[in-house]
Amino acid sequence: MTQGDLGQTIGAVLPYLRRYARALTGSQTSGDNYAAATLEAILADRSGLTGASSPKVGLFHVFHGIWASTGAPVTDEDEGPRAKAQARLKNLTANSREALLLHTIEDFTLSEVAEIMQIAETEVEELVTLARREMADAVTGRVLIIEDEAIIAMDLESIVADLGHRVTGVARTRAGAIDLANKETPDLVLADIQLADNSSGIDAVNDILGALGDRPVIFITAFPERLLTGERPEPAFLISKPYSEEQVRSAVSQAMFFSSTETLKA
Repeated sequence: MTQGDLGQTIGAVLPYLRRYARALTGSQTSGDNYAAATLEAILADRSGLTGASSPKVGLFHVFHGIWASTGAPVTDEDEGPRAKAQARLKNLTANSREALLLHTIEDFTLSEVAEIMQIAETEVEELVTLARREMADAVTGRVLIIEDEAIIAMDLESIVADLGHRVTGVARTRAGAIDLANKETPDLVLADIQLADNSSGIDAVNDILGALGDRPVIFITAFPERLLTGERPEPAFLISKPYSEEQVRSAVSQAMFFSSTETLKA
């Protein structure tokens, strides 16, 4: 593989590694540091990439080698939501969160996750099941849904309620979202990007966070590649349309559990 081919191959899948690293670490800066270390490792030795079943699997496998070698560190924060999140992370079964993210958010098969993490496929399945249970049991709260398509909004309401959370309302516009958030403060915001009146879900979220303070946010979009550019702060949790119920359940549990993530700025 030539240098140009290598760059093109990595470039096609790097945004998804960066998304995963952010969700895993809870920080765009920390996630990008791990992604950069992964690229450096591949430039030094391409075998981890070229010997994998696919370039994407290879890239994530090299990442996990670095992640595991550093002990999958959980940093101590002084105060606030991130401190609570880090405390919860320390109580999770080792590797369960990684397996869940890889399988549900990044849409790897169980066998691919096993290849990435270098464990048995049966162990991956057990870890995913365990992570769902541990995270769902850890915290419940209030969820604001910003979605202009009625059928999708009803589906999201059902999924969120089944997880034990309470939906504070469904907004179809930026103004409606701000009004609902002011009436009852949400613990989590689940937001579409393009809203009914051509207003922006991103703007709505930024208004809410500006007024109420930081809280976890999950964005939903049909064009995730447009947001994973590296040119500005990006959401830690980003679900692609069409989504699966499993992806939403995982993202909601992850975001609520982690309780503080960096979000997309307009």
